Amino acid sequence: MLSQELNRRAFLGKTAAGVATLSGGLLAGCTSQQPQPTDALLNLGGTAEEATPRIPYAGPNLIVIRFGGGVRRLETILHPEKTYCPFIYHELYKKRGVLFKNVEIESAPGIETSHGQGTMHIITGKYDGFEQDPAFLGERFEPKVPTIFEYLRKTYDVSEHQALIINGEDRISEEFYTFSNHHLYGIHFRSTVLSLYRFKTYLLREELKSTQMPGKERSERQAKLNEMETQDYRRKGLEIDKTVTSPELDRFWAGWKEYYGKTGLVNPRGDRVLTTLALRALRELRPRMMMINYQDPDYVHWGPPNFYTRAISIIDDGVQQIHDAVQADAFYRDNTVFVVIPDCGRDNNLCMSVPYQHHFGSKSSHQIFAVAAGPGIARARRPVDRKVQQISLAATIGKLMKFPTNYVDAGAGVLDDMLA
Repeated sequence: MLSQELNRRAFLGKTAAGVATLSGGLLAGCTSQQPQPTDALLNLGGTAEEATPRIPYAGPNLIVIRFGGGVRRLETILHPEKTYCPFIYHELYKKRGVLFKNVEIESAPGIETSHGQGTMHIITGKYDGFEQDPAFLGERFEPKVPTIFEYLRKTYDVSEHQALIINGEDRISEEFYTFSNHHLYGIHFRSTVLSLYRFKTYLLREELKSTQMPGKERSERQAKLNEMETQDYRRKGLEIDKTVTSPELDRFWAGWKEYYGKTGLVNPRGDRVLTTLALRALRELRPRMMMINYQDPDYVHWGPPNFYTRAISIIDDGVQQIHDAVQADAFYRDNTVFVVIPDCGRDNNLCMSVPYQHHFGSKSSHQIFAVAAGPGIARARRPVDRKVQQISLAATIGKLMKFPTNYVDAGAGVLDDMLA
């Protein structure tokens, strides 16, 4: 299935025409008087954690909704009476927050409008903050600059399982966008991924703990685990930190197996499983920052247009469920910010039978939006009209959550009109 996805993306790519520094202590950690990273650590993009304890985090929680798969303004925010995401528009924006209706992905050589690239823009604050692994096809990227998760975890005492990415089961490459190659950040400040891929590897590791398993069956299970782990094109980073799980994650997956079994025939699928994972994570893992990588609108590449519009509605329903859960939980209620932003837009080519492509780089595929709501977020009766960049979100999140974002593109600025 992975190879089919890569082949499809390679084909589409060939046919395409054309994200304030802290004073004192943090900066002191970068002076020449401090021990410098070894070559091995530099190559891995990670350093040992600082000896000085990080301060507890007391700011707002953050839930980023990556409106994935590429969506146009036309079906989302341009016509309120016709929107396929009514909760996001009428509740998050109109009643609780602010809408930036003129967000753009810069049109310049090397900037592509697709899912992995858009995700990297959002979490790094740079259009060139990653590089593609040359050994693989498809959207397999290694960020050169820190992600918002790394900024948060290096500044504050936030556990790895409280910095979460919820990922789709058929976009395996996005499992590994958890840390950058930056020598001052990297693997020791990574985020954690929840996905069905991670659940399947958990099941295999648990089965291999059995002392009663016949040798042939054990070999088959081990081979399957090895096969799945080779899909992690960044496993070189695990030479320093071989941990791929934790007691918190093992308890989470044990509960998932008890509830849904292990066949995959009972749990939700597609973007509905991302919502379910997010709801359980809020209850059991208590994340301070969580990004949900929705993706179902991308299915429009093969099917009729209603596949695309229905997928938008499924995401909107998921956001409403998560918002309702937040409001029912004293830990999150009145202390959680929602940010909704697409990975990319879509073309508006009326000459095509399915006019919703995004790989051709047309103007509308660069045109997206952003909605934010929660404590510290402005409440605006009218949408913000000025043009802003997708990469401006990372620095804005840093200002909201009070951590430095030293390596974002400073030229993109901060969305000050998002903040109250």
